[in-house]
Amino acid sequence: MLRVMLVLDSAKEPSSLKEGLIDVGFDVVETSTTAAALLERVSALRPDVIIIDTDSPTRDTLEQLSFVSRENPRPIVVFTDDRETATIRAALNAGVTAYIVDGMRPERLQPILDVAVARFTQDAALREELKATQDRLAERKVLERAKGILMHQKGVSENDAFRMMRKLAMDRHRKLIEIAQQIIDIADMSA
Repeated sequence: MLRVMLVLDSAKEPSSLKEGLIDVGFDVVETSTTAAALLERVSALRPDVIIIDTDSPTRDTLEQLSFVSRENPRPIVVFTDDRETATIRAALNAGVTAYIVDGMRPERLQPILDVAVARFTQDAALREELKATQDRLAERKVLERAKGILMHQKGVSENDAFRMMRKLAMDRHRKLIEIAQQIIDIADMSA
């Protein structure tokens, strides 16, 4: 059962969405009328999904959603009447997973939330893959720079410089990247 945090920032009748969520079988862990301090509430309650019901997402709401997406990411669904392209883009940039215009019908809740969770999971996997690739690239740059320093200082080939770093790492029971960073740090201090 998904745990849902519901933010009702709308002049519309709020009970229908909450009742629809409960009827479909979701656990509504909080119902609020403001997105203020959303990050703190999300950290405390740890909902699986955040649903915002609003006439139009305000700048403050989008800012709060951006904080949540950066610090404590989870699927975010916005139900709204606002069809403006600029608002939709701003919502997506703030981390909104699904932006639903023209209200909510109870029979649509389950598929909307299923898609939002699936998309969030897929996006999270892509972000992790990108971060891992960026980390490997950064490590590669450090290793290449350290090899270059050893090649210059010791007058050895690239293969010999790499073997020297690998031997140091094994002898000291350290990771190769740590040895490479130490070589760079020492070279920077003596420069």
